[in-house]
Amino acid sequence: MIAAEDKERRGLGRGLSALFGDSAQGAGQTVAHVTTTLPIHLLKPGKFQPRRHFDDVSLATLIASVKEKGVLEPIIVRELTSIEGEFEIIAGERRWRAAQAAQLHDVPVVVKELNDQEALEIALVENLHREDLSPLEEAEAYHRLMSDFGHTQEGLAKSIGKSRSHVANMLRLLTLPQSVRLLLLEGKISAGHARTLVNAEHPEKLAQLIISKGMSVREAEKLSKKPNTKEKLKDYRIAVDNATAKDPNTVDLENSLSDTLGLKVAIDEKGEAGILSIHYQRLEQLDDLIQLLNRG
Repeated sequence: MIAAEDKERRGLGRGLSALFGDSAQGAGQTVAHVTTTLPIHLLKPGKFQPRRHFDDVSLATLIASVKEKGVLEPIIVRELTSIEGEFEIIAGERRWRAAQAAQLHDVPVVVKELNDQEALEIALVENLHREDLSPLEEAEAYHRLMSDFGHTQEGLAKSIGKSRSHVANMLRLLTLPQSVRLLLLEGKISAGHARTLVNAEHPEKLAQLIISKGMSVREAEKLSKKPNTKEKLKDYRIAVDNATAKDPNTVDLENSLSDTLGLKVAIDEKGEAGILSIHYQRLEQLDDLIQLLNRG
Protein backbone atom coordinates (compact mmCIF):
# COMPACT_ATOMS: atom_id res chain seq x y z
CA MET A 1 0.00 0.00 0.00
CA ILE A 2 1.39 3.42 -0.98
CA ALA A 3 1.67 5.87 1.89
CA ALA A 4 -0.13 9.22 1.64
CA GLU A 5 3.15 11.13 1.50
CA ASP A 6 4.32 8.94 -1.41
CA LYS A 7 1.12 9.70 -3.31
CA GLU A 8 1.65 13.40 -2.71
CA ARG A 9 5.23 13.16 -3.93
CA ARG A 10 4.11 11.39 -7.08
CA GLY A 11 1.47 14.07 -7.67
CA LEU A 12 2.50 17.65 -8.21
CA GLY A 13 6.09 16.80 -7.29
CA ARG A 14 6.43 14.83 -10.54
CA GLY A 15 5.82 18.00 -12.50
CA LEU A 16 8.28 19.94 -10.35
CA SER A 17 11.02 17.37 -10.83
CA ALA A 18 10.50 17.56 -14.57
CA LEU A 19 11.04 21.30 -14.38
CA PHE A 20 13.91 21.53 -11.90
CA GLY A 21 15.59 18.12 -12.26
CA ASP A 22 15.15 14.89 -10.28
CA SER A 23 17.32 14.15 -7.29
CA ALA A 24 19.95 11.60 -8.18
CA GLN A 25 21.41 8.80 -6.06
CA GLY A 26 23.74 10.98 -4.05
CA ALA A 27 23.17 14.30 -2.40
CA GLY A 28 23.95 17.25 -4.63
CA GLN A 29 23.77 15.20 -7.85
CA THR A 30 21.10 16.10 -10.42
CA VAL A 31 20.09 14.78 -13.80
CA ALA A 32 21.18 17.25 -16.47
CA HIS A 33 18.65 18.54 -18.96
CA VAL A 34 19.59 17.81 -22.55
CA THR A 35 19.08 20.89 -24.70
CA THR A 36 18.56 20.76 -28.44
CA THR A 37 17.30 23.22 -31.06
CA LEU A 38 14.14 23.12 -33.13
CA PRO A 39 12.81 25.24 -36.01
CA ILE A 40 10.58 27.88 -34.46
CA HIS A 41 7.63 27.07 -36.74
CA LEU A 42 7.37 23.56 -35.27
CA LEU A 43 6.45 24.94 -31.84
CA LYS A 44 2.80 25.60 -30.96
CA PRO A 45 1.31 27.48 -27.96
CA GLY A 46 0.43 25.19 -25.06
CA LYS A 47 -3.18 24.47 -24.14
CA PHE A 48 -2.18 24.57 -20.46
CA GLN A 49 -0.68 28.06 -20.56
CA PRO A 50 -2.01 29.71 -17.36
CA ARG A 51 -1.18 33.20 -18.59
CA ARG A 52 -4.01 34.95 -20.45
CA HIS A 53 -2.38 38.37 -20.89
CA PHE A 54 1.07 39.23 -22.24
CA ASP A 55 2.24 42.71 -21.26
CA ASP A 56 3.32 44.62 -24.37
CA VAL A 57 6.03 46.64 -22.61
CA SER A 58 7.78 43.69 -20.96
CA LEU A 59 7.45 41.66 -24.17
CA ALA A 60 9.08 44.48 -26.15
CA THR A 61 11.98 44.46 -23.67
CA LEU A 62 12.36 40.71 -24.09
CA ILE A 63 12.27 41.02 -27.89
CA ALA A 64 15.13 43.54 -27.76
CA SER A 65 17.13 41.16 -25.55
CA VAL A 66 16.48 38.19 -27.85
CA LYS A 67 17.54 40.19 -30.90
CA GLU A 68 20.84 40.99 -29.21
CA LYS A 69 21.62 37.77 -27.32
CA GLY A 70 19.21 35.13 -28.61
CA VAL A 71 17.04 32.90 -26.40
CA LEU A 72 19.27 32.17 -23.40
CA GLU A 73 16.98 29.77 -21.52
CA PRO A 74 15.56 26.71 -23.31
CA ILE A 75 11.82 26.41 -23.89
CA ILE A 76 10.24 23.30 -22.35
CA VAL A 77 8.14 21.37 -24.89
CA ARG A 78 6.49 18.01 -25.39
CA GLU A 79 5.86 16.25 -28.69
CA LEU A 80 2.33 16.59 -30.04
CA THR A 81 0.60 13.26 -30.52
CA SER A 82 -1.98 14.75 -32.88
CA ILE A 83 0.51 16.31 -35.33
CA GLU A 84 3.69 14.39 -36.06
CA GLY A 85 6.87 16.42 -35.92
CA GLU A 86 5.35 19.36 -34.04
CA PHE A 87 5.78 20.31 -30.39
CA GLU A 88 3.59 21.92 -27.72
CA ILE A 89 5.11 24.66 -25.56
CA ILE A 90 4.83 23.82 -21.86
CA ALA A 91 6.96 26.63 -20.42
CA GLY A 92 8.46 29.58 -22.26
CA GLU A 93 5.74 30.96 -24.53
CA ARG A 94 6.96 34.55 -23.98
CA ARG A 95 10.43 33.54 -25.17
CA TRP A 96 8.88 31.85 -28.21
CA ARG A 97 6.82 34.95 -29.04
CA ALA A 98 9.88 37.15 -28.63
CA ALA A 99 11.92 34.84 -30.85
CA GLN A 100 9.23 35.05 -33.53
CA ALA A 101 9.22 38.84 -33.36
CA ALA A 102 13.03 38.83 -33.52
CA GLN A 103 12.75 36.62 -36.66
CA LEU A 104 14.84 33.77 -35.29
CA HIS A 105 14.69 30.51 -37.24
CA ASP A 106 15.60 28.10 -34.42
CA VAL A 107 15.23 28.14 -30.63
CA PRO A 108 16.78 26.04 -27.84
CA VAL A 109 14.36 23.55 -26.29
CA VAL A 110 14.18 20.73 -23.77
CA VAL A 111 11.85 17.97 -24.99
CA LYS A 112 10.07 16.09 -22.19
CA GLU A 113 7.58 13.24 -22.00
CA LEU A 114 4.71 14.68 -19.95
CA ASN A 115 1.07 13.84 -19.38
CA ASP A 116 -1.55 16.60 -19.17
CA GLN A 117 -1.31 16.93 -15.39
CA GLU A 118 2.47 17.30 -15.45
CA ALA A 119 2.25 19.79 -18.32
CA LEU A 120 -0.14 22.03 -16.37
CA GLU A 121 1.95 21.74 -13.22
CA ILE A 122 5.14 22.80 -14.98
CA ALA A 123 3.41 25.67 -16.80
CA LEU A 124 2.04 26.94 -13.49
CA VAL A 125 5.22 26.60 -11.45
CA GLU A 126 7.44 28.11 -14.14
CA ASN A 127 5.24 31.20 -14.29
CA LEU A 128 4.97 31.43 -10.50
CA HIS A 129 8.73 31.38 -10.08
CA ARG A 130 9.05 34.15 -12.65
CA GLU A 131 6.17 36.09 -11.01
CA ASP A 132 4.66 36.40 -14.47
CA LEU A 133 1.05 35.53 -13.63
CA SER A 134 -1.63 38.01 -12.69
CA PRO A 135 -3.55 37.20 -9.46
CA LEU A 136 -6.53 35.91 -11.44
CA GLU A 137 -4.37 33.75 -13.72
CA GLU A 138 -2.71 32.27 -10.64
CA ALA A 139 -6.10 31.59 -9.03
CA GLU A 140 -7.46 29.97 -12.19
CA ALA A 141 -4.41 27.71 -12.44
CA TYR A 142 -4.85 26.60 -8.82
CA HIS A 143 -8.52 25.91 -9.44
CA ARG A 144 -7.73 23.87 -12.53
CA LEU A 145 -5.16 21.74 -10.72
CA MET A 146 -7.69 21.06 -7.98
CA SER A 147 -10.73 20.43 -10.16
CA ASP A 148 -9.04 18.49 -12.97
CA PHE A 149 -6.47 16.53 -10.99
CA GLY A 150 -7.91 16.29 -7.48
CA HIS A 151 -5.31 18.26 -5.53
CA THR A 152 -6.26 19.61 -2.11
CA GLN A 153 -5.40 23.17 -1.06
CA GLU A 154 -2.91 21.87 1.50
CA GLY A 155 -1.23 19.43 -0.87
CA LEU A 156 -1.06 21.98 -3.66
CA ALA A 157 0.40 24.64 -1.36
CA LYS A 158 3.10 22.28 -0.07
CA SER A 159 4.09 21.21 -3.57
CA ILE A 160 4.49 24.71 -5.01
CA GLY A 161 6.13 26.21 -1.93
CA LYS A 162 3.23 28.47 -0.94
CA SER A 163 1.22 28.61 2.27
CA ARG A 164 -2.24 27.05 2.35
CA SER A 165 -3.70 30.44 3.29
CA HIS A 166 -2.11 31.97 0.18
CA VAL A 167 -3.71 29.35 -2.06
CA ALA A 168 -7.07 29.77 -0.28
CA ASN A 169 -6.96 33.58 -0.59
CA MET A 170 -6.13 33.41 -4.29
CA LEU A 171 -8.99 30.97 -4.95
CA ARG A 172 -11.44 33.33 -3.22
CA LEU A 173 -10.80 35.89 -5.96
CA LEU A 174 -12.72 33.63 -8.34
CA THR A 175 -15.90 34.20 -6.30
CA LEU A 176 -15.93 37.93 -7.11
CA PRO A 177 -18.41 39.30 -9.66
CA GLN A 178 -17.11 39.42 -13.23
CA SER A 179 -17.07 43.24 -13.24
CA VAL A 180 -14.78 43.31 -10.18
CA ARG A 181 -12.51 40.62 -11.64
CA LEU A 182 -12.18 42.75 -14.76
CA LEU A 183 -11.04 45.73 -12.63
CA LEU A 184 -8.41 43.47 -11.05
CA LEU A 185 -7.29 42.16 -14.44
CA GLU A 186 -6.94 45.73 -15.75
CA GLY A 187 -4.88 46.70 -12.70
CA LYS A 188 -7.42 49.26 -11.47
CA ILE A 189 -7.53 47.52 -8.10
CA SER A 190 -4.87 45.35 -6.47
CA ALA A 191 -5.18 41.75 -5.30
CA GLY A 192 -5.21 43.11 -1.73
CA HIS A 193 -8.16 45.35 -2.57
CA ALA A 194 -9.93 42.48 -4.31
CA ARG A 195 -9.57 40.20 -1.29
CA THR A 196 -11.33 42.77 0.90
CA LEU A 197 -14.31 42.63 -1.47
CA VAL A 198 -14.80 38.84 -1.36
CA ASN A 199 -17.25 38.95 1.57
CA ALA A 200 -18.53 42.50 1.02
CA GLU A 201 -22.26 43.02 0.53
CA HIS A 202 -21.76 45.42 -2.38
CA PRO A 203 -18.46 44.42 -4.03
CA GLU A 204 -19.15 46.32 -7.28
CA LYS A 205 -20.00 49.57 -5.48
CA LEU A 206 -17.08 49.26 -3.11
CA ALA A 207 -14.68 48.53 -5.97
CA GLN A 208 -15.72 51.76 -7.68
CA LEU A 209 -15.31 53.60 -4.38
CA ILE A 210 -11.78 52.22 -3.95
CA ILE A 211 -10.88 53.52 -7.41
CA SER A 212 -12.56 56.92 -7.13
CA LYS A 213 -11.18 57.68 -3.67
CA GLY A 214 -7.76 56.12 -4.21
CA MET A 215 -8.29 54.04 -1.06
CA SER A 216 -5.58 51.94 0.57
CA VAL A 217 -6.15 48.24 1.27
CA ARG A 218 -6.58 49.00 4.98
CA GLU A 219 -9.23 51.63 4.25
CA ALA A 220 -11.01 49.18 1.97
CA GLU A 221 -10.92 46.51 4.70
CA LYS A 222 -12.63 48.82 7.18
CA LEU A 223 -15.36 49.77 4.72
CA SER A 224 -16.01 46.21 3.56
CA LYS A 225 -16.74 44.86 7.05
CA LYS A 226 -20.50 44.50 7.47
CA PRO A 227 -22.07 45.47 10.83
CA ASN A 228 -23.68 42.63 12.76
CA THR A 229 -26.95 44.35 13.75
CA LYS A 230 -29.91 45.34 11.55
CA GLU A 231 -29.81 48.96 12.70
CA LYS A 232 -26.09 49.35 12.01
CA LEU A 233 -26.46 47.45 8.73
CA LYS A 234 -29.04 49.98 7.52
CA ASP A 235 -26.68 52.85 8.36
CA TYR A 236 -23.84 50.99 6.65
CA ARG A 237 -25.81 50.57 3.42
CA ILE A 238 -26.75 54.25 3.39
CA ALA A 239 -23.11 55.19 3.99
CA VAL A 240 -21.94 53.00 1.11
CA ASP A 241 -24.57 54.47 -1.23
CA ASN A 242 -23.58 58.00 -0.24
CA ALA A 243 -19.87 57.27 -0.52
CA THR A 244 -20.20 55.78 -3.99
CA ALA A 245 -22.36 58.65 -5.22
CA LYS A 246 -20.53 61.28 -7.27
CA ASP A 247 -19.65 64.53 -5.52
CA PRO A 248 -22.27 67.25 -6.31
CA ASN A 249 -19.53 69.73 -7.23
CA THR A 250 -18.15 67.24 -9.73
CA VAL A 251 -21.61 66.76 -11.24
CA ASP A 252 -22.02 70.55 -11.55
CA LEU A 253 -18.65 70.80 -13.30
CA GLU A 254 -19.60 67.99 -15.69
CA ASN A 255 -22.85 69.77 -16.58
CA SER A 256 -21.08 73.11 -17.04
CA LEU A 257 -18.47 71.61 -19.38
CA SER A 258 -21.15 69.71 -21.29
CA ASP A 259 -23.11 72.93 -21.86
CA THR A 260 -19.98 74.79 -23.00
CA LEU A 261 -18.76 72.08 -25.38
CA GLY A 262 -22.10 70.73 -26.51
CA LEU A 263 -20.80 67.23 -25.76
CA LYS A 264 -21.25 64.73 -22.94
CA VAL A 265 -18.49 65.11 -20.34
CA ALA A 266 -17.61 62.66 -17.54
CA ILE A 267 -15.14 63.22 -14.70
CA ASP A 268 -13.71 60.19 -12.90
CA GLU A 269 -11.95 61.16 -9.69
CA LYS A 270 -9.14 58.96 -8.35
CA GLY A 271 -7.89 60.59 -5.18
CA GLU A 272 -6.35 63.92 -6.18
CA ALA A 273 -5.98 62.76 -9.78
CA GLY A 274 -8.67 61.75 -12.24
CA ILE A 275 -9.80 61.22 -15.82
CA LEU A 276 -11.76 63.70 -17.93
CA SER A 277 -13.72 62.01 -20.73
CA ILE A 278 -15.38 63.88 -23.60
CA HIS A 279 -17.78 61.82 -25.70
CA TYR A 280 -18.54 62.62 -29.34
CA GLN A 281 -20.83 60.84 -31.80
CA ARG A 282 -19.65 62.27 -35.11
CA LEU A 283 -16.26 63.21 -36.54
CA GLU A 284 -17.54 66.74 -37.09
CA GLN A 285 -17.95 67.11 -33.33
CA LEU A 286 -14.36 65.98 -32.82
CA ASP A 287 -13.12 68.49 -35.40
CA ASP A 288 -15.03 71.30 -33.65
CA LEU A 289 -13.54 70.28 -30.30
CA ILE A 290 -9.98 70.24 -31.70
CA GLN A 291 -10.46 73.71 -33.20
CA LEU A 292 -11.79 74.98 -29.88
CA LEU A 293 -8.80 73.59 -27.99
CA ASN A 294 -6.35 75.01 -30.54
CA ARG A 295 -7.83 78.48 -30.06
CA GLY A 296 -6.86 78.16 -26.41
